[in-house]
Amino acid sequence: MHPLSAALLAWGRSDPPPPPPAPPSAVELAVAASEVLAGRIAEVPWASVLLSVLLFAPVVYVVLNSVVPLVLGRQDLRKKYGASWALVTGSSSGIGKELARTLLGQGLDVILVARKEPLFDAARRELAAQFPRRSVVQVEANLSDASGAWMAAIEAAVGEKDVQVVFLNAGFILTGMFEQNAVQAHLANLHCNLTANIWLSHYLYGRMLARSLPGCIVFTSSSASYIPNPFAALYAATKSGVSAFAASLAVEARPRGIHVHSIHPSPVNSRFTAGGGNEVQQRKIEAMATFYKFASGPEALPQRFLSHIGRAAVVADVGGVSVGLRLVVQLLGYNFIALVTALTAHLTPDYKMHATKAAKSGKRA
Repeated sequence: MHPLSAALLAWGRSDPPPPPPAPPSAVELAVAASEVLAGRIAEVPWASVLLSVLLFAPVVYVVLNSVVPLVLGRQDLRKKYGASWALVTGSSSGIGKELARTLLGQGLDVILVARKEPLFDAARRELAAQFPRRSVVQVEANLSDASGAWMAAIEAAVGEKDVQVVFLNAGFILTGMFEQNAVQAHLANLHCNLTANIWLSHYLYGRMLARSLPGCIVFTSSSASYIPNPFAALYAATKSGVSAFAASLAVEARPRGIHVHSIHPSPVNSRFTAGGGNEVQQRKIEAMATFYKFASGPEALPQRFLSHIGRAAVVADVGGVSVGLRLVVQLLGYNFIALVTALTAHLTPDYKMHATKAAKSGKRA
């Protein structure tokens, strides 16, 4: 039959039209969508995406940590906060002394806090002679004392002064295998590096809030806060605590006009590796000595500290060593670094030396 005739006959019939196709099920829709998505994914240049993801965090870090402070440059904290008084701990030498010198140069009067020793007396005389128009107040305090009895002297020195600029810089390192040092020495390290900062920041931060004063509290921490530190376990723990505390307090403080920062300087030539004036036994760490080949003088630090305050990074790394270590941690991850360090520690000269000494001490005991 001719196709046209068949079509006419079919048109003339009264048979009902075929039913419409059933709608696809949810499963069928999901399968179809996944096929389309898979096709789209196959078209994505994954090498570029992966590279972008890997570089995003380091690029943001470098911009906030290094580029912004470099571009904005130095700043005057007296003018920034309308401040008249500052307080600096660990100011008998090193970074603390140079911070005090810089603040005095900006026209601030400064309360110096440090251990009682002739070097502290000499530092006060030197700074007072260099800045005769400024007030330099000396407060002797053993921040390793867990009782906090030294706070009375600091509170007396502060009195009714509006202390708006605070640098909590005091600290020291205790080296050797954990068991080689007495627990009292470890606790003294803990109190000086961490709990003393809690005492001081609670008091000075509270005064700023009560008086509705803007200002800053800046902690000197360390790159040891974000890498494993065998042979200086308490130091790493205290600096991790300082940095975490500063980052957390900064969230509460910034809306109230108070900037809180933790600064991680690279190695600095100072008394730090000799105990910072504390009567503790120091054991040589070869790995640390390697990093100290790149050490700068403390006079190079204050302006770099000040360039961060109230600007970008709350937790800031200063110097090539600290920045480099941070980038390595971002790339490899803390867990991986901790595992590799633990698995390979016994191969290092430091471990062999300290383990041998610890074993000999144990036999004598």
